[in-house]
Amino acid sequence: MTGARKQSTRYSRCAHLRAFFNHILDRYKLNFTNPCDTLIIKRVFRQARMGIRTVIDRETIDEIIYGSPKIRDRLILELQARAGMRIGEVLKLTPNDIDGVKVTIRNPKSGREQETVFITRRISERLRNYIKDQNIGLDERVFPMSYNGARLVVKRSGRSRGLNLTPHDLRRHAATFASRSGVPLEVVSKVILRHRNLSTTQRYLGKVSESEAASWIDRIYE
Repeated sequence: MTGARKQSTRYSRCAHLRAFFNHILDRYKLNFTNPCDTLIIKRVFRQARMGIRTVIDRETIDEIIYGSPKIRDRLILELQARAGMRIGEVLKLTPNDIDGVKVTIRNPKSGREQETVFITRRISERLRNYIKDQNIGLDERVFPMSYNGARLVVKRSGRSRGLNLTPHDLRRHAATFASRSGVPLEVVSKVILRHRNLSTTQRYLGKVSESEAASWIDRIYE
């Protein structure tokens, strides 16, 4: 399953298995230890050390979103960059999952039965109009395209601004921008990123440069 894969890939696949077993244990009330939680497994499939993450600024993200030639592409970008949704979650979205500004994620990556994402009223309105204009059924996917197709939308959008943009960059931007705008870390972690613990969120957020740190201190004591 992992072979000669990178450590980050090995860790990710083990995490998926751990989430699967947690889901089975919780759903069927089974009384045995998750096989992925043993010490040897944790050591072999430990998380790779993360390098410094570069976070794209708000102005650039706005330019990318507003410059989208299609409303479909804009919505795909907005749901990731504004709401912190994963690309796979965006692609599984159906009209039945959308209730105003509240979006239900079915069978999320965490292994839970479902999770809730909140979107802005404007995005909700654009989604509603898009669904109506495209005559999308309640149980039909809003964006019936492949994962590679959706990644290409993101790549192409970033390329228009000279960036090598990935879906993960958009989700990371959503979290980091919210954090630097004063949103409590607990909200960023539990609501936007839907992480199980704060330490995961802290690793996820972008590194603060010296100029940014100085700017924030100035704002506090102005």
